[in-house]
Amino acid sequence: MQTRELGRGGPVVSALGLGCMGISASYGTRLSRPDGVALIRAAVERGVTFFDTAEVYGPFENEIVVGEALRPVRDQVVIATKFGFDIDPATHANRGVTSRPVAIRRAVEGSLARLGIETIDLLYQHRVDPAVPIEDVAGTVRALINEGKVRHFGLSEPGVRTLRRAHAVQPVTAVQNEYSLWWRAPESNGILAACDELGIGFVPYSPLGRGFLTGAMTRETRLAETDFRHAIPRFSPAAMEKNLAFVDLLKAVAAAKNATPAQIALAWLLSRRPCIVPIPGTTRLQRLDENLGATGLTLTDAELHEITDAAGRIEAEGERYAPAQMAMVGREAPDSL
Repeated sequence: MQTRELGRGGPVVSALGLGCMGISASYGTRLSRPDGVALIRAAVERGVTFFDTAEVYGPFENEIVVGEALRPVRDQVVIATKFGFDIDPATHANRGVTSRPVAIRRAVEGSLARLGIETIDLLYQHRVDPAVPIEDVAGTVRALINEGKVRHFGLSEPGVRTLRRAHAVQPVTAVQNEYSLWWRAPESNGILAACDELGIGFVPYSPLGRGFLTGAMTRETRLAETDFRHAIPRFSPAAMEKNLAFVDLLKAVAAAKNATPAQIALAWLLSRRPCIVPIPGTTRLQRLDENLGATGLTLTDAELHEITDAAGRIEAEGERYAPAQMAMVGREAPDSL
């Protein structure tokens, strides 16, 4: 397995990580705890050393599965988790975002206990809290780092100004944003450029367009109401009909390379920058092996140009989130109160 340094001075991790959310949440079905543990351990056996979870996945259940799976190899892996949502401990209802210092500390203690570890390798703010200055957030994480409870600080879907303000208080190791062939806004909204300038690693989540870019969905695909994609405009039947142009492009390139559309999509993403570490998720061993095969796939400059140029002429149909979720991405934190 190839490795990459996650940001300047950050941890060295496998070129592809594993996004563990789908094991416990969001896609309408979930793996049992033993099956989830088995899948994660299979990823370790194949050289994956970077695993992504969050307290809100489940909620809480995903961290328990990840912790159990990785306990035998704790010193060989990097575990990332996230705080930032107010989760009712009794009902597990998500009551919205919160990054008050006391809430951050409570979340970290919970994550450490569920994961069964003494230190979180990479701790992200899951979403910017519009009621808490980012300086207070970064300062709290800095204190947790000094206490030995956290090693590295990250942000997910921040605004560029918020990223810079956070980095000035506590250096940010990684930014986790959606980024794929059908969502290339990080290339134009300033977030990738800021990461380049500041030496911050970039972790694309949903690098396969929440499964769409694998080619597994067709014009006839209908998502269950329990699948969170059911409420995403980009996955409406009409939008998927138009968005299949991305899949057709990937299939054409894949046929010439004896590869799959997913492998082409991941190889393209890996080529964008050496600091990029995508975290595709899956619940199937076959898909895990397919995704990891992308790390051994070489795309020529001409092929990369062809893919980039052709994809740039396709306009993705539909927003990438439902309205309430869209309101939480790219948000700027308030100035000091």
